[in-house]
Amino acid sequence: MGAKDCIFCKIADGSIPSSRVFEDSTLVAFNDLNPQAPTHILIVPREHIDSLDKAAESHTAILGHLLLTAADIARAKGFSNNGYRVVVNTNGDGGQTVFHLHVHLLAGRPFIFPPG
Repeated sequence: MGAKDCIFCKIADGSIPSSRVFEDSTLVAFNDLNPQAPTHILIVPREHIDSLDKAAESHTAILGHLLLTAADIARAKGFSNNGYRVVVNTNGDGGQTVFHLHVHLLAGRPFIFPPG
């Protein structure tokens, strides 16, 4: 699937609506349609990157911004003190189902480790 067929690219460019919780020139964050926790937000770069495995040195700023934005959202939504989980699934065995790099920000319940 190329960027033109990518659901997250379409959400990022606004051609598919989403319940956005944050956006800037680099990223879009929105509520997951199939939440795995009371809070489940997806944070996606506007630039199409297939997976973390496909990220390059040129993506360093985007990768850092993804994580810092997750922390900013957690603080803004008031769940940072109780804790949250940030997940990046990579490729098939890693559980990635949409091949556009994205961060899952999960909160609102205790999480166990290992996750499974």
